[in-house]
Amino acid sequence: MSGVMEQAKGKVKEAAGDLTGNEALETEGEAQADKGAEERKSTEAQAKAKAHEKKAELHERQQEAAEKA
Repeated sequence: MSGVMEQAKGKVKEAAGDLTGNEALETEGEAQADKGAEERKSTEAQAKAKAHEKKAELHERQQEAAEKA
């Protein structure tokens, strides 16, 4: 799960920065969490696209088999 760990680490840094009053750490954590969220979305989209591709291949094989029958 690409991005999930990055997002979690960012949230921890963000919370630590908030608790300690360290704005730089809070900002860094927020950026890291946002990066992780986008990586996660990208990975999910790639998995979904791959599933659609496999489904299309199956339908193509079914069509070819029907044409031969």
